[in-house]
Amino acid sequence: MAENLVLVEKERNIAVVALNRESKRNALSIELRKQLTESLGQLARDREIKVAILTGKGSVFSAGFDTSEFMGLTPEKIQAFFEESFQYHIDVITFPKPLLAAVNGPALAGGFDLALMCDFRIASEAAFFQHPEIKFGVPPLYHVLKPVVGEGLARDLCFTGRRIEAPEALRIGLVNKVVPAEKVLGEARAQAEQISDSKLETLMAVKKMGLHTTDLRDLKRVFEEIVPQRI
Repeated sequence: MAENLVLVEKERNIAVVALNRESKRNALSIELRKQLTESLGQLARDREIKVAILTGKGSVFSAGFDTSEFMGLTPEKIQAFFEESFQYHIDVITFPKPLLAAVNGPALAGGFDLALMCDFRIASEAAFFQHPEIKFGVPPLYHVLKPVVGEGLARDLCFTGRRIEAPEALRIGLVNKVVPAEKVLGEARAQAEQISDSKLETLMAVKKMGLHTTDLRDLKRVFEEIVPQRI
């Protein structure tokens, strides 16, 4: 039986989804991504849930994809990895309800992407954001960063891989609020409570309008071009 790498807690009409791989800094293994998309799918169908909060267990939000799984992939396995990775991104991006990131600590590489795919972000003072993979010959996903911070800053962060501390993240609009580490989940819950005052149908309509600005076909083209380089 697979380990529970994603934990879901429900309270009234809010769900907290926690990455539960603390010993690996919540690295996004294939199994964790599978469990995450399955959990989001269940929450999408749950008419009681209006808002979901995504966070990480421990002191790290997520260190990104588990690179140990990339070793020795055959061409056939590379193609399967591409298809799974692309579908994971689509499943998170198209989650039909408001999705908040409670960024409890560092969000790196694919973990940074995961935070960006949420509708907005509440960050701990201990959080920072970075695309270190550029230094190892892996192209960052510019297409999920650009809508949040704009073209100029997205190019800056992707080309340099520089570290963005929480105060700068707030200043450039990467996060919506910065709070002490012990308050990040509570603040995210408060935001979720405010959102959940509206009708589910209305919230889903707003989310759908936002998705119309995302060209998923373009994202797939990007994946086809860069996934062989990313692994």
